[in-house]
Amino acid sequence: MKLNPIRKYYDALLHALGPSGWWPGETPFEVAVGAILTQNTNWGNVEKAIAALRAARALSPEAMRRLTPEALAGLIRPAGYFRVKAARLGHFLDFLAAEAGDALDDLALGYLGRQELPRLREKLLAVRGIGPETADSILLYALAKPSFVIDAYTARLAQRHGLAPEETNYHDLQDIFTSALPEDVALYNECHALIVRAGKEFCKKSRPRCGDCPLGAFLEGAA
Repeated sequence: MKLNPIRKYYDALLHALGPSGWWPGETPFEVAVGAILTQNTNWGNVEKAIAALRAARALSPEAMRRLTPEALAGLIRPAGYFRVKAARLGHFLDFLAAEAGDALDDLALGYLGRQELPRLREKLLAVRGIGPETADSILLYALAKPSFVIDAYTARLAQRHGLAPEETNYHDLQDIFTSALPEDVALYNECHALIVRAGKEFCKKSRPRCGDCPLGAFLEGAA
Protein backbone atom coordinates (compact mmCIF):
# COMPACT_ATOMS: atom_id res chain seq x y z
CA MET A 1 0.00 0.00 0.00
CA LYS A 2 1.35 3.39 -0.99
CA LEU A 3 2.09 5.76 1.87
CA ASN A 4 0.15 9.01 1.79
CA PRO A 5 2.62 11.61 0.46
CA ILE A 6 0.61 14.77 1.13
CA ARG A 7 2.97 16.10 3.80
CA LYS A 8 5.82 15.76 1.32
CA TYR A 9 3.71 17.58 -1.27
CA TYR A 10 3.09 20.37 1.21
CA ASP A 11 6.79 20.72 2.00
CA ALA A 12 7.71 20.77 -1.71
CA LEU A 13 5.09 23.39 -2.57
CA LEU A 14 5.99 25.61 0.38
CA HIS A 15 9.67 25.44 -0.54
CA ALA A 16 8.97 26.30 -4.19
CA LEU A 17 6.16 28.84 -3.85
CA GLY A 18 6.62 30.36 -0.40
CA PRO A 19 3.86 31.29 2.10
CA SER A 20 0.47 32.24 0.69
CA GLY A 21 -1.01 34.60 3.30
CA TRP A 22 -4.59 33.42 2.70
CA TRP A 23 -7.56 34.25 2.85
CA PRO A 24 -7.72 37.89 1.72
CA GLY A 25 -10.23 39.82 3.82
CA GLU A 26 -10.24 42.53 6.46
CA THR A 27 -12.79 40.88 8.77
CA PRO A 28 -14.14 37.35 9.32
CA PHE A 29 -17.47 38.48 7.85
CA GLU A 30 -15.77 39.70 4.68
CA VAL A 31 -14.03 36.33 4.37
CA ALA A 32 -17.35 34.51 4.78
CA VAL A 33 -18.95 36.73 2.14
CA GLY A 34 -16.05 36.02 -0.20
CA ALA A 35 -16.47 32.27 0.34
CA ILE A 36 -20.10 32.53 -0.79
CA LEU A 37 -19.39 34.85 -3.71
CA THR A 38 -16.55 32.73 -5.11
CA GLN A 39 -18.93 29.91 -6.00
CA ASN A 40 -18.75 29.32 -9.78
CA THR A 41 -16.52 32.30 -10.51
CA ASN A 42 -12.90 33.40 -10.24
CA TRP A 43 -11.43 35.45 -7.44
CA GLY A 44 -10.91 38.52 -9.63
CA ASN A 45 -14.67 38.85 -10.03
CA VAL A 46 -15.18 38.38 -6.30
CA GLU A 47 -12.71 41.18 -5.58
CA LYS A 48 -14.78 43.54 -7.76
CA ALA A 49 -17.95 42.60 -5.88
CA ILE A 50 -16.23 43.01 -2.50
CA ALA A 51 -14.93 46.43 -3.59
CA ALA A 52 -18.47 47.49 -4.52
CA LEU A 53 -19.80 46.31 -1.16
CA ARG A 54 -17.02 48.16 0.64
CA ALA A 55 -17.69 51.37 -1.32
CA ALA A 56 -21.36 51.11 -0.34
CA ARG A 57 -20.36 50.56 3.31
CA ALA A 58 -22.20 47.24 3.21
CA LEU A 59 -19.47 44.89 4.42
CA SER A 60 -20.88 44.28 7.87
CA PRO A 61 -23.74 41.94 8.75
CA GLU A 62 -25.96 44.77 9.98
CA ALA A 63 -25.36 47.01 6.96
CA MET A 64 -25.79 44.19 4.45
CA ARG A 65 -29.05 43.08 6.03
CA ARG A 66 -30.45 46.59 5.59
CA LEU A 67 -30.07 46.31 1.81
CA THR A 68 -32.96 45.15 -0.31
CA PRO A 69 -32.30 41.92 -2.23
CA GLU A 70 -32.26 43.98 -5.44
CA ALA A 71 -29.70 46.43 -4.08
CA LEU A 72 -27.47 43.63 -2.80
CA ALA A 73 -27.71 41.79 -6.12
CA GLY A 74 -26.71 44.96 -7.95
CA LEU A 75 -23.61 45.44 -5.80
CA ILE A 76 -22.39 41.87 -6.25
CA ARG A 77 -23.16 41.70 -9.98
CA PRO A 78 -19.45 41.25 -10.94
CA ALA A 79 -19.39 37.90 -9.09
CA GLY A 80 -21.94 36.39 -11.47
CA TYR A 81 -25.22 34.61 -10.64
CA PHE A 82 -25.78 37.75 -8.60
CA ARG A 83 -29.45 37.19 -7.79
CA VAL A 84 -28.78 33.63 -6.64
CA LYS A 85 -25.79 34.74 -4.57
CA ALA A 86 -27.72 37.66 -3.07
CA ALA A 87 -30.32 35.14 -1.89
CA ARG A 88 -27.57 32.92 -0.46
CA LEU A 89 -26.06 35.85 1.40
CA GLY A 90 -29.54 36.60 2.75
CA HIS A 91 -29.88 33.03 4.00
CA PHE A 92 -26.47 33.28 5.66
CA LEU A 93 -27.42 36.57 7.32
CA ASP A 94 -30.66 35.03 8.61
CA PHE A 95 -28.66 32.13 10.02
CA LEU A 96 -26.15 34.48 11.62
CA ALA A 97 -28.92 36.56 13.18
CA ALA A 98 -30.59 33.46 14.60
CA GLU A 99 -27.30 32.24 16.07
CA ALA A 100 -26.27 35.64 17.43
CA GLY A 101 -29.68 36.61 18.80
CA ASP A 102 -30.08 39.36 16.17
CA ALA A 103 -26.86 41.03 17.37
CA LEU A 104 -25.61 41.64 13.83
CA ASP A 105 -22.62 43.81 14.66
CA ASP A 106 -19.03 43.36 13.45
CA LEU A 107 -18.45 40.70 16.12
CA ALA A 108 -21.43 38.58 15.08
CA LEU A 109 -19.27 35.79 13.69
CA GLY A 110 -17.72 35.46 17.12
CA TYR A 111 -20.93 33.77 18.22
CA LEU A 112 -20.25 31.07 15.66
CA GLY A 113 -16.57 30.77 16.51
CA ARG A 114 -17.34 29.75 20.08
CA GLN A 115 -19.24 26.67 18.92
CA GLU A 116 -17.78 23.18 18.51
CA LEU A 117 -16.69 22.34 14.98
CA PRO A 118 -18.83 19.25 14.19
CA ARG A 119 -22.14 20.82 15.23
CA LEU A 120 -21.29 24.19 13.66
CA ARG A 121 -20.44 22.50 10.38
CA GLU A 122 -23.81 20.72 10.42
CA LYS A 123 -25.56 24.05 10.99
CA LEU A 124 -23.71 25.73 8.12
CA LEU A 125 -24.52 22.88 5.76
CA ALA A 126 -28.19 23.32 6.64
CA VAL A 127 -28.12 26.92 5.36
CA ARG A 128 -29.60 27.06 1.88
CA GLY A 129 -26.89 27.61 -0.73
CA ILE A 130 -23.95 26.57 1.46
CA GLY A 131 -22.35 23.28 0.44
CA PRO A 132 -19.33 21.47 1.90
CA GLU A 133 -16.66 23.56 0.16
CA THR A 134 -18.23 26.88 1.16
CA ALA A 135 -18.90 25.67 4.71
CA ASP A 136 -15.32 24.49 5.16
CA SER A 137 -13.97 27.73 3.70
CA ILE A 138 -15.98 29.74 6.23
CA LEU A 139 -14.93 27.43 9.06
CA LEU A 140 -11.24 27.46 8.20
CA TYR A 141 -10.63 30.96 6.89
CA ALA A 142 -13.24 33.05 8.70
CA LEU A 143 -13.59 31.16 11.99
CA ALA A 144 -10.13 29.53 12.33
CA LYS A 145 -11.58 26.03 12.71
CA PRO A 146 -9.54 23.00 11.53
CA SER A 147 -11.78 22.00 8.62
CA PHE A 148 -9.81 21.16 5.47
CA VAL A 149 -11.23 22.62 2.25
CA ILE A 150 -11.65 20.41 -0.81
CA ASP A 151 -12.10 22.19 -4.12
CA ALA A 152 -11.58 21.35 -7.80
CA TYR A 153 -7.82 21.95 -7.55
CA THR A 154 -7.48 19.66 -4.55
CA ALA A 155 -9.53 16.91 -6.17
CA ARG A 156 -7.52 17.19 -9.41
CA LEU A 157 -4.22 16.87 -7.55
CA ALA A 158 -5.44 13.81 -5.65
CA GLN A 159 -6.66 12.13 -8.83
CA ARG A 160 -3.59 12.88 -10.94
CA HIS A 161 -1.26 11.65 -8.22
CA GLY A 162 -3.14 8.42 -7.76
CA LEU A 163 -4.45 9.21 -4.29
CA ALA A 164 -8.11 8.86 -5.23
CA PRO A 165 -10.21 7.71 -8.19
CA GLU A 166 -12.18 10.30 -10.11
CA GLU A 167 -15.52 9.40 -8.51
CA THR A 168 -14.29 9.88 -4.91
CA ASN A 169 -16.75 12.02 -2.94
CA TYR A 170 -16.00 15.20 -1.02
CA HIS A 171 -15.72 13.70 2.44
CA ASP A 172 -13.53 10.79 1.34
CA LEU A 173 -11.19 13.27 -0.36
CA GLN A 174 -11.17 15.34 2.81
CA ASP A 175 -10.21 12.25 4.83
CA ILE A 176 -7.27 11.61 2.50
CA PHE A 177 -5.81 15.01 3.34
CA THR A 178 -6.68 15.18 7.03
CA SER A 179 -5.30 11.69 7.67
CA ALA A 180 -1.92 12.83 6.35
CA LEU A 181 -1.72 16.12 8.27
CA PRO A 182 -1.87 17.05 11.94
CA GLU A 183 -5.08 18.87 12.87
CA ASP A 184 -3.83 22.44 12.71
CA VAL A 185 -5.61 25.53 11.39
CA ALA A 186 -2.49 27.26 10.05
CA LEU A 187 -1.30 24.09 8.33
CA TYR A 188 -4.70 23.38 6.74
CA ASN A 189 -4.86 27.01 5.62
CA GLU A 190 -1.43 27.00 4.00
CA CYS A 191 -1.75 23.53 2.48
CA HIS A 192 -5.02 24.33 0.73
CA ALA A 193 -3.73 27.71 -0.44
CA LEU A 194 -0.58 26.14 -1.90
CA ILE A 195 -2.61 23.51 -3.74
CA VAL A 196 -4.83 26.21 -5.27
CA ARG A 197 -1.78 28.20 -6.36
CA ALA A 198 -0.18 25.10 -7.87
CA GLY A 199 -3.44 24.19 -9.58
CA LYS A 200 -3.76 27.59 -11.23
CA GLU A 201 -0.11 27.72 -12.33
CA PHE A 202 0.77 24.10 -13.11
CA CYS A 203 -1.94 21.47 -12.50
CA LYS A 204 -4.38 22.92 -15.00
CA LYS A 205 -7.49 21.09 -16.13
CA SER A 206 -6.13 20.89 -19.67
CA ARG A 207 -2.50 21.13 -20.73
CA PRO A 208 -1.02 20.64 -17.25
CA ARG A 209 2.59 21.76 -16.82
CA CYS A 210 3.74 18.71 -14.88
CA GLY A 211 7.39 19.14 -15.92
CA ASP A 212 7.52 22.58 -14.30
CA CYS A 213 5.39 21.75 -11.25
CA PRO A 214 7.10 21.37 -7.86
CA LEU A 215 5.15 18.10 -7.55
CA GLY A 216 6.11 16.76 -10.98
CA ALA A 217 8.82 14.51 -9.52
CA PHE A 218 6.18 12.69 -7.45
CA LEU A 219 4.14 11.61 -10.47
CA GLU A 220 6.44 8.71 -11.34
CA GLY A 221 5.37 6.87 -8.20
CA ALA A 222 1.70 7.73 -8.49
CA ALA A 223 0.62 4.74 -10.54
